[in-house]
Amino acid sequence: MISSNEPTRLLLIERVFLLKSLTIFNDTPETILAEIAELMQEEEVEEGKTIVKEGDAGQCMYIIFKGKVRIHKGDHELAVLSERDFFGELSLLDTEKRSATATALADCTLFRIDQDPFYDVLEQRPEVIRGVMKILCKRLRAANLRISELTGADRL
Repeated sequence: MISSNEPTRLLLIERVFLLKSLTIFNDTPETILAEIAELMQEEEVEEGKTIVKEGDAGQCMYIIFKGKVRIHKGDHELAVLSERDFFGELSLLDTEKRSATATALADCTLFRIDQDPFYDVLEQRPEVIRGVMKILCKRLRAANLRISELTGADRL
């Protein structure tokens, strides 16, 4: 973690705008986003540092405010994410092991949302789950398409 730099310290309204810009939350009303924004914990991560490791139990998701993050399984790169991208959203719903490693490609400012307080919001605001479900369905469809392309099943 970076300790010499001052944290960004976004105001609550700035955090709400950040959340609203994410596909996972863009249909969520601002009043509910304000509740979620209060849960966000800011983290500074130095270039080259591992953020989450494949196989570790997941209990949070991350939003990239500044920097770039590489998502990978060993040496195989799955994605490079940058500002206003997010990862680890499955860990908001369960505590299964992480399916990939996330490594900072540059110094990063991240916002972490932990599972337990997020569950508390979901209990009071079930409409939040719609955005999460949309993203998960979109990613599942993309994975199915990719599997189909790789196995040649789309040619049958």
